[in-house]
Amino acid sequence: MNAAASPSILAVHGITKAFKDRVAVDALSFEVQRGEIFGFLGPNGAGKTTSLRMILGITHPDSGTVTFDGSPTVDRRRIGYLPEERGLFEDQKVIDTLGYLGQLRGMSPREARAAGMQWLERLGLADRAKSKLNELSKGMQQKIQFAGAVLHAPTLAVLDEPFSGLDPLNQELFLSVVRDLRDQGTTVLFSAHQLNLVERLCDRFLLIARGREVITGSLDAMRSAITGGASETLVLELSARDDGPSPDAAAARAAFHRAGIAGAVKVESAGVGRLRVEAGLPPLHDVGPALAALGGMYAITRVETAPIGLHEIYLRAVRSAMGDSALEEDAARA
Repeated sequence: MNAAASPSILAVHGITKAFKDRVAVDALSFEVQRGEIFGFLGPNGAGKTTSLRMILGITHPDSGTVTFDGSPTVDRRRIGYLPEERGLFEDQKVIDTLGYLGQLRGMSPREARAAGMQWLERLGLADRAKSKLNELSKGMQQKIQFAGAVLHAPTLAVLDEPFSGLDPLNQELFLSVVRDLRDQGTTVLFSAHQLNLVERLCDRFLLIARGREVITGSLDAMRSAITGGASETLVLELSARDDGPSPDAAAARAAFHRAGIAGAVKVESAGVGRLRVEAGLPPLHDVGPALAALGGMYAITRVETAPIGLHEIYLRAVRSAMGDSALEEDAARA
């Protein structure tokens, strides 16, 4: 394989891993393109961390192959890895820790400490360089572990739950930092459960469940595949008019269907005497007839449209693949 001719920095083909009688990853294949931020998603126990460990060469697949930049050998000095579990020496000083991690990745002591200080400044922790890790909050420790994963300017950064322990302000900081990494030439493979943040960050996505692919592609491609062409969600909240009937779920669905919105219409309680109605809409669909029909029966207290986002795509795809009862069972085992 000629790496220079390939757009892929990482190619995963048919990797499988079983532990005793449980298959954690089942013939999984995907590619990560150079210069992109790739979201690797799935419910608890889906096989994400096991897959990442096989990609990194920490564990080996029972079958299948992993190719990094055209080679079957993973060059760990060109990869940065932020694990979900923290693995820092808590009685060591921050700058000493970063210097040590940089040297493990081929940097000289001087280069590693200089890069460590630059990252501490970027992450707002320059004044804690000589603090011990056990003197820092969990969020600060997460920043240090992140800096240690990327201070050597890796070709590929693998980030497993990078937002763990971070408050909203620092989550926004990490969004900016990860984009900067990408802009500076690092490809990012990203796994996280904060779907609102992942949606803002990633170029493409792979969603797995029980070790298998469920859906993959750009947000637009997945939205089209999972909704059958709907691009937006219409949300209404209905309540009874004075002395009028309480909103009825069947009547609300019928009004949408008569208006040509034939896809799934979700109706749920929004409080006593109130309903929340949600429906997927094709592009530029006229919702006037549905609003007119419902407005003739009930008070419409809220009207909102929004693009169908990653959260809804995730729920629909995983439920379709596994079912609600299977999801609950897997969550209990995770």
